[in-house]
Amino acid sequence: MGDLAGFGRAGDVGSLAHYANPAYYWRCYARRKADVSYYRTLAVRAQRVLEYGIGNGRIALPLARAGVEVTGLDLSRPMLADLAARLAREPKRVRQRVKARPGDMRSARLGQRFPLVIAPFNAVLHLYTTRDMERFLARVREHLLPGGEFVFDVLVPSPDDLSRDPSESYRAPSLREPGTGRRLLYRERFEYDPARQLLLVWSEFQAAGQPDAWRVPLTQRQYFPCELEALLHYNGFRNLERVPDFGVTEAHGVDSLVYHCRVEAR
Repeated sequence: MGDLAGFGRAGDVGSLAHYANPAYYWRCYARRKADVSYYRTLAVRAQRVLEYGIGNGRIALPLARAGVEVTGLDLSRPMLADLAARLAREPKRVRQRVKARPGDMRSARLGQRFPLVIAPFNAVLHLYTTRDMERFLARVREHLLPGGEFVFDVLVPSPDDLSRDPSESYRAPSLREPGTGRRLLYRERFEYDPARQLLLVWSEFQAAGQPDAWRVPLTQRQYFPCELEALLHYNGFRNLERVPDFGVTEAHGVDSLVYHCRVEAR
């Protein structure tokens, strides 16, 4: 998304490659539960939800099991295919509550309005330019019922990550490869473009005892909190509320912020 010419060596693939292996994605984030609980509470009250970045259903499936009707959009066809496979294993009543389709969050028009629109787990960080964000927010306004709520969460930019040496890779805990069970050595490398506020994270994998390694890029726009507040305000959103870390108190400081807002009444 957006113009990434000359940014690192990933380009726009940094918005897709991280989601090309749904089994890895599912295992990697299986222990992430606070956001699931948070969005489920909101969705049960609303009963009908539009989810941007539905992926393979980490959020959507628990919502549907709780009785919520979920309509979802995602750019990654591998993730949507995995969602379809997971839905096929659910009871009929759950399957009927989830409708997902491929689409670009900046341009897709569904012809429906919802009491709740959500964009969980950094989905908006793939909106790399101000124009991308403005187009997306216009679609959100079109899909919200009068009085409806828009809720999304994003990581707070980390000075440590933005200042890392791009020539150095940083060791992370090893993991097991889904499907094969191989132990994979794992490292990360960070490239930050401060002019465009784009962070490219290279995930580097190597099977234990093997000489060859492979890398997966993830590109994310770094939106600072006051910047996001201004973008929401000047694109017609009001009643802004920010919730640190899904309301879970953390001793080390704020990792992510949840934004709640509504369209300005006219």
